[in-house]
Amino acid sequence: MKASKYNMFFDYQNQKIGFNSYSREHIALDDSLYLMYESSLKTAEFHSLKSAHPTFYDFLIEKGFLVNEAEDELQKVKDLVYSIDNDESKFQLHINPTMNCNFKCWYCYETHIKDSKMDINTIKSTVRFVESIVKNRKGSLRHFSLDWFGGEPLLYYKKVILPILEQAYDICNSEGIQMSSAMTTNGLLINSEVIQTAKRFNLSFFQITLDGHRERHDVVRFVSEGRGSYDAIVNNIKILAQNGLEVLIRINCSPETMSDLKNIAEDFNDMTDESRAFISFDLHKVWQDIHNISDDDLYNMRWYFREQNFKVMTGSHDHVLNSCYGDHKHHATINYNGEVFKCTARDFTTSNSEGNLTDYGEIVWNEKYDKRLNSKFKNKPCLDCVILPICNGGCSQQAIEHEGIDYCVNDFDENKKRMLVINRFKEALLENSI
Repeated sequence: MKASKYNMFFDYQNQKIGFNSYSREHIALDDSLYLMYESSLKTAEFHSLKSAHPTFYDFLIEKGFLVNEAEDELQKVKDLVYSIDNDESKFQLHINPTMNCNFKCWYCYETHIKDSKMDINTIKSTVRFVESIVKNRKGSLRHFSLDWFGGEPLLYYKKVILPILEQAYDICNSEGIQMSSAMTTNGLLINSEVIQTAKRFNLSFFQITLDGHRERHDVVRFVSEGRGSYDAIVNNIKILAQNGLEVLIRINCSPETMSDLKNIAEDFNDMTDESRAFISFDLHKVWQDIHNISDDDLYNMRWYFREQNFKVMTGSHDHVLNSCYGDHKHHATINYNGEVFKCTARDFTTSNSEGNLTDYGEIVWNEKYDKRLNSKFKNKPCLDCVILPICNGGCSQQAIEHEGIDYCVNDFDENKKRMLVINRFKEALLENSI
């Protein structure tokens, strides 16, 4: 046996904590056990450890810290990534009904296009595309996900969302395919009609952003001068939860918002336990803000929300097990004008498009599509990195944009990688303590 190349150890409360980034297992060792492991590691010989402490030896194997001598660990990571990115049982379709929006948030990376709207021909072609995917992949397809993005998708709820959602639901239902739908929306335009449609066609998940508490949020997201949106959006979130629809409340965190974030939790404390079960919070740094906040500040704020009995997403994302949908072969984003994309975190411009939707409901991909699907594991620094199995070198978009250049999404900073692992451990403790 040999030590896994994906082991990392750090000190925490008088113990050595080990983390294997492939097995995603943590272990806690006292000084004597860690010294036994370290001695075997230095000599690259673990037979003596097996003799001296067989239970510990077997434990290290069970948790993935020791692997077979001939095992190609890098290939195992590649195989895992390939199996996730090429999962035949799922198809995820994003649709942008419009690139227009009723807000103009300063940090938004999208170019708002006034009067942009998916026309009737593109709607029909989109429905034909759904039908072709469902029928042509009969036997392998188990779940079809239809997600709404933009722009603010609810600007064209009746003219775009409703006809596509209804027909896609009927197509999937007729073929015995489970269909779910989700929406990224600012939440202002949600009303009783939207909620009834959501319940009927399994539009069961909404992601809605708050830019801090009321005063700060209303500076960023206002309906008109002197009229903010915070109270209306919070009310709509509560109504969604009361109707059994799940809401992920993304809070954009910056130095300007942190001091008042606890007030957001207080604004939701009047919810019943039954309704509260349908909301969760996701606290994120505003990445465009160069004067940002520390990971410890975010950790402490997440802890506060958990103490208030809210579900909170951890900050320890796994870019392999939860890789970006843009990395997946069986994913597409159809823009309002019929252009097709993979990445939704860049401008939806013609130069960035990776294909086009034909009148017959087929996507004709261009060379960028194949380049994306074959972009991973080309970056040499990633291949020997201890956290590759969770980092993945970032997403395919980052790989494409760094083609031919050695790069690291953690800035080649070993301490930054270590802190990522430590924070992951602390988040795991936090999750298990509530």
